[in-house]
Amino acid sequence: MSIATEKTAVDKAEEYYNSTPADEFYFKIWGGTHIHVGIYNHSKEPIKDASPRIVQMMASKLKLDSNTKLLDLGSGYGGAARYLAKQFGVQVTCLNLSETQNKRNRSLNKEHGLENLITVVEGNFEDIPFPENSFDIVWSQDAIVHSANRELVVQEVVRVLNDSGEFIFTDLMQTFDCPKSILKPVLDLIHLDSLGSFGFYVEQARKLGVKKTKVHDLSEHLTTHYQRVMEETQDRYNEMVETCGKEYIDPMIQGLKHWVEAGKNDHLSWGIIHMDKSDIDYAA
Repeated sequence: MSIATEKTAVDKAEEYYNSTPADEFYFKIWGGTHIHVGIYNHSKEPIKDASPRIVQMMASKLKLDSNTKLLDLGSGYGGAARYLAKQFGVQVTCLNLSETQNKRNRSLNKEHGLENLITVVEGNFEDIPFPENSFDIVWSQDAIVHSANRELVVQEVVRVLNDSGEFIFTDLMQTFDCPKSILKPVLDLIHLDSLGSFGFYVEQARKLGVKKTKVHDLSEHLTTHYQRVMEETQDRYNEMVETCGKEYIDPMIQGLKHWVEAGKNDHLSWGIIHMDKSDIDYAA
């Protein structure tokens, strides 16, 4: 894929998430702390209750303490960073391209007295601004979807991890047989050109010599999540039109319908992918 296309994808994401309508929408509808898919106990559960569960589930798969140096790629408002810092004393670096979100993140960190444990850096994950072997853990939630060169992102992650480091992340993905006609309106909602897949990420890990990549398929929660986001937006329609504008909210609702329909028809995937750098076979 061309360099121009790659930059366009990053620029699109930065422009989108820095915009006032997007910032207000994600902050108010998605719960104000987490802007990623959640784990739902039932189909009508509040988004703000479901979202932290995936953070807790991911954290349970890691050994974390006050000596852990963790990089959160696409950290949004820093909900995961604050949980990890408060619960385990983890030293977190948030790397995020939206300065609008970063300002909210820094403010919330200060409000919670966690600014000494959490550092917020503006930047993108196709060119991680840290040297080799900088982190014990690289963490990401539903952010790599915005890259036009996900292979490069995985390479960058492996570069900044120490020799025993781990990469754990979730992403919005397609199934291997998702029809292009179904995919296009899904991609249009958040200005994407493509989606990855479980198979794609496993293959990228294999190319780098990782012998075993753990995959935890949680795709059913993706559909529930976008259904809840759509319902919440419809229920608060007048409020959100006043805040974000009709020109933002009406296409958003239509786009959410495409995500829900694609999810119900098993065309979309979501879950935890866990790579361990200590498992790399450098002879591969």
